[in-house]
Amino acid sequence: MSITQQYLLDTYRARLHGEPEPPAPGRHDLDLVRELREYRRFRAVLAGRPARGRLRRALARRLRPRALG
Repeated sequence: MSITQQYLLDTYRARLHGEPEPPAPGRHDLDLVRELREYRRFRAVLAGRPARGRLRRALARRLRPRALG
């Protein structure tokens, strides 16, 4: 059963029982991504690491040409 079919079945059952409908699939995905980002920033601050730009700095360090010598 796909996510859409399950959602439609849950919506049908909720209407039969007079209950509120469940949220549509994917409706809260963006909120979840934002919360995860904020949580990771918070954990970084608690650990004493920079909260922003860590990935960009790490990539720049890896991609920077090394001096010969």
